[in-house]
Amino acid sequence: MTGGATAWIGLGANLGDAGATLRAALHELAASDGIADCTASPFYRTAPVDAGGPDYVNAVARLRTTLAPEALLDLLQALEQRHGRERLYHNAPRTLDLDLLLYGDQTLHGPRLTVPHPRMHERAFVLRPLVDLAPGMRLAQGRAADLLAGLGGQAIERLP
Repeated sequence: MTGGATAWIGLGANLGDAGATLRAALHELAASDGIADCTASPFYRTAPVDAGGPDYVNAVARLRTTLAPEALLDLLQALEQRHGRERLYHNAPRTLDLDLLLYGDQTLHGPRLTVPHPRMHERAFVLRPLVDLAPGMRLAQGRAADLLAGLGGQAIERLP
């Protein structure tokens, strides 16, 4: 695949075998049309933020894509459905959650998609794996590593 944009995807799950689900979703994402060079961060265990339920397993993936942002969102939501995602209520526990965090340097504000993700700078479960993949990453709010340092109250544990 030549050309395309670099996209960053947040992955999370806290129902079922969350680690196995994330590994399967990463494999399926990497094998999808329009996706290349899919690289995943290490996996982390985190407590739910603004929600209840079991701890999450989280990661971030960096990929190259020729898909337009909304087409990539469609792919992510289809993968969630394939893994049994139900949207019972806001921040409900889930078998798989895939969020489009960044899409190149684009800023989008639409009815279905906001990029950059509006709360990623407030979430250690996004910033820690993002910094693993891109230590010098800068967001609109500042360097991702500096933003992460300010979130010491959000426990996060790297999984083996």
